[in-house]
Amino acid sequence: MERVLLWLLSELMLLTCSSRIPVRTECIPHDLLQRIHSSQMNRTLGSLLVPFLLVLASANIPAHAASAKNQRLLIYSIDVEGGQATLLVSPSGASMLVDTGWPGSNGRDAERIETAMKDAGIHQIDKVLITHFHTDHVGGVPELVKRVKVGEFLDHGVNREDSDITRKDFAAYIAAIGNTPRHTLHPGDAIKVPGLDVIVVTADGEHVASVPGIKPEANPSCASEPKWTLDQSENPRSVGILVRFGKFSFLDLGDLTKPKELDLVCPNSPLGHVSLFLASHHGLDQSNSKSLVDSIHARAAIMNNGAHKGGSPTAWQSVSESVGAKNLFMLHTAEGSDTAHNSAEDMIANPRGDGEGHYFKVAADRDGSFTVTNTRTGATKKYPAD
Repeated sequence: MERVLLWLLSELMLLTCSSRIPVRTECIPHDLLQRIHSSQMNRTLGSLLVPFLLVLASANIPAHAASAKNQRLLIYSIDVEGGQATLLVSPSGASMLVDTGWPGSNGRDAERIETAMKDAGIHQIDKVLITHFHTDHVGGVPELVKRVKVGEFLDHGVNREDSDITRKDFAAYIAAIGNTPRHTLHPGDAIKVPGLDVIVVTADGEHVASVPGIKPEANPSCASEPKWTLDQSENPRSVGILVRFGKFSFLDLGDLTKPKELDLVCPNSPLGHVSLFLASHHGLDQSNSKSLVDSIHARAAIMNNGAHKGGSPTAWQSVSESVGAKNLFMLHTAEGSDTAHNSAEDMIANPRGDGEGHYFKVAADRDGSFTVTNTRTGATKKYPAD
């Protein structure tokens, strides 16, 4: 019995030293663990429990860390007031943050990212993907890297927009990441996130014609789609990704605009049907074409709009008609719109004004089932396996 208890004690000590549990004291030395296993050790079991309990008491252990290993993909749609910051954490613990929100506001957006990280039980971000070089997507990088260790940055290459503010934001981004590895993405690239299948479907104005494992489908909506004018901003250069986790899939196209949406899904869509769609461009009507939203047949959508940015009536209508109004979640009430073009209050994370930074947490299983939790209300909507 004593040998069993000693073994259990050593395993618990190893747990407190794991990287997923932040301990505010020195980890138990390896030689002590060897002595615990040794039959020649002269200490009593009671005396061994004392240092272990002291270490355990000094640890800040998330509730889920002591439980069985998480087997679900977690997606956090973080409120950065009309920008984007979307955190993905795989069951392996690997993480990727898509965009970083705005600069300024006393580090508000970086703090909100840290809040989501704490909920997920992670202490660094393995990859930060910048969809494009607009302030509301890349502006939060300088503050983020002051607070959080980042493994590498991913983006579409160089700034393509002829504007002073975008040149300034791009320069600030490059300066902030310093010697952190940075890689340029191209359509068809696979992003290595252990436990997930992540493929780049758009980047720098180009797109894939096919996705491994998905048969392209004819898109009947293309015939009636208007011809949209291509803008010369960074938006149509957005990196777009399709994330697959078993039968669950998540589509995030950044701020891709309608002409490039049509290039991607017309006359044939390579994306297949997706479980969850991050409504493009914060729900602005320059994006979210009928040809796109109807072709992906999303079961639910999240609109990362602000109180006074995004959530335009036209875009809301297009996405709502595709997924259903009861499956369209919004980070904010679009105060410039009307009641008919806003989701019900229980589907909105921050229903009044700028709000308090409430976010949506998605938990997905390999069988295609997933849940969406509104952290303001605590209510969770369940989507069963297909």
